[in-house]
Amino acid sequence: MSIELSKITKTYQMGDTTVHALAGVSLGIAEGEFTAIMGPSGSGKSTLMNILGCLDRPTSGSYRLNNQEVATLNDDELAATRNKRIGFVFQNFNLLPRITAHQNVALPLVYAGVGKEERNERAAKALSMVGLEKRLHHLPNEMSGGQRQRVAIARALVNDPTIIMADEPTGNLDTKSGIEVMGIFNHLNSLGRTIILVTHEPDIAEHARRVIHVRDGLIVRDERGEG
Repeated sequence: MSIELSKITKTYQMGDTTVHALAGVSLGIAEGEFTAIMGPSGSGKSTLMNILGCLDRPTSGSYRLNNQEVATLNDDELAATRNKRIGFVFQNFNLLPRITAHQNVALPLVYAGVGKEERNERAAKALSMVGLEKRLHHLPNEMSGGQRQRVAIARALVNDPTIIMADEPTGNLDTKSGIEVMGIFNHLNSLGRTIILVTHEPDIAEHARRVIHVRDGLIVRDERGEG
């Protein structure tokens, strides 16, 4: 297994109330799987995604990522693991508006200390992978929502992560653009990348080969299909 969760809990203190966002989740995801996580608002699916993505730490339990125990890492160690192994795609794209698509995609490489020539080459290659080789020098406001999301996917790919995590990646897109974006995820999965996405849309979840349903901080159903 690429990802192994065992009895993961996450609690938050809200005033005098203790909120049990995750109530003992155990889950294994194999390398190369395409998994969707579904659940109503407040179900714990976003908390689960944050822990899987090393954006947050569990209150208790074990999380092993590629055989490394990450549940107990400090913030700096979590950040290093996240940056090395995981690419993120968000509903709102999270692009910087005043720089080009190429510059947005290259930005993680700047933080990683990669030289300018290699940055430019890798960013261009990532944009080409999502069909935007002719849009390198366009600003985000010069692109459609679907194109902006493809830039965000290219940015997630530029560090060559083994896992792509997408939080409602089609939530701000029209149907046609959403289908195109899911086609990219399917293609990336066919190349061997592990894809984990959170969605509330059943037709989007159908693209995955596995759908995990979360309610009240627990996995209530785990469905496997052909994708």
